[in-house]
Amino acid sequence: MSETTTTEKTPKKAALASFMGSAVEYYDFFIFGSAAALIFPTVFFPSDNDAALVMSFATFGFAYIARPFGAVILGHFGDRLGRQRVLMFTLVLMGISTFIIGCLPSFEQVGWLAPGLLVLCRLMQGLSAAGEQAGASSLTLEHAPDDRRSFFTSWTLTGTQGGQILAALIFIPVVALPDEIKFSYGWRIPFWASAIVVVVAFFIRRSLEETPEFTEAQAKGEIAKMPLIPLMRDHWRDVLRVVLCAFIAAVSTVFGNLAIAYGKEVGVNESITLWLVVAANVVALGTQPLWGRLADRIGRKPVFVYGALSSAVFMPFYLLSMSQDNELLTFALAILTFSFGYAAANAVWPSFYGEMFSTRVRFSGMAIGTQLGFLMAGFAPSIVTALGGVQEGGWVVISLFTAAISITAAIAALTARETRDVPTALLGQRVDPARRELVDA
Repeated sequence: MSETTTTEKTPKKAALASFMGSAVEYYDFFIFGSAAALIFPTVFFPSDNDAALVMSFATFGFAYIARPFGAVILGHFGDRLGRQRVLMFTLVLMGISTFIIGCLPSFEQVGWLAPGLLVLCRLMQGLSAAGEQAGASSLTLEHAPDDRRSFFTSWTLTGTQGGQILAALIFIPVVALPDEIKFSYGWRIPFWASAIVVVVAFFIRRSLEETPEFTEAQAKGEIAKMPLIPLMRDHWRDVLRVVLCAFIAAVSTVFGNLAIAYGKEVGVNESITLWLVVAANVVALGTQPLWGRLADRIGRKPVFVYGALSSAVFMPFYLLSMSQDNELLTFALAILTFSFGYAAANAVWPSFYGEMFSTRVRFSGMAIGTQLGFLMAGFAPSIVTALGGVQEGGWVVISLFTAAISITAAIAALTARETRDVPTALLGQRVDPARRELVDA
């Protein structure tokens, strides 16, 4: 039996592959979100009103129903067969389902079959996304040196920001088109364009080797036949903790979807609302690696908790600014809220969550925990819209919702162990931080 592995750590290559793969996956995911706010109520539903918007946002949420099931399935194979193989599958699945969305008939053409097909494609997107971030985060964490895990894994989530930037940039010219073009074939172009970026990311990700940690565990015969069993037996508290911490992801959907709809309601031009998303995410491309580096110095918990609580504090000011007819102020508060608030938690969670689990159950633990928690993010737009969040004065509802999920995530994070100084090989086990060794085997 081999005690060592010949696989070398390649943290930069792993970070690049995770960045590109996540950018592609979340380009596909976010163009659906933009279309759900601005296009689908007209194309896929019988009337263009508040009810259509609620139903459109509900289709956005359906992906989050599929994600827990996808997490169990993809987590199982990610911990059994390896991270890299599953990540190739998720990339292809997301690309195919997104391209098909661009080919769907409208409600006017086939009636209720149109939103039914849209939901089916959205479920496929959800299955793909269920394994993407957990797999990419696990892969990058296990390739990273012990003292820079948070920095390198932050690039996985920075890739999602890149995807959101690209999605918003694609939709800016689309919403500027005349209605007869925009609602016929114009909106389809961003979905068809995903095929190009999928091919590019496919070849980048294909060249990446499996992680040394997984290869070594495989060589030692430490791979669990049913990873779900040891996960629920030994790490159920960590899974629950990740579920509650993952509520923080709802801030992203509030910012990227609800705020667009609310801004439109209070008179902000559609193109401006999309540029707000672009500006905040462009700045986050720079701030998130910095938050990751800070977490490597002072710990994951303080950075994550700051990101959660600052999101609750900044959000109402950002929303209120939309009705003040001061675009410069709105842009500044958008960047503050997202890039210097939420981005702190967003950058740190791949290492924070991943370090709660051992190698044999890391993919499953992260996937299941995050996807259950992300249900809150998925249905946030439809829930808050139904409560009046996109009407005049709806900033109160949106702000209270943001505060509730942010405080929940912060409290859950405070109950976690700090893992900054724990070696990768000992993560998910009882460790004496001072001696950096197991307390009991």
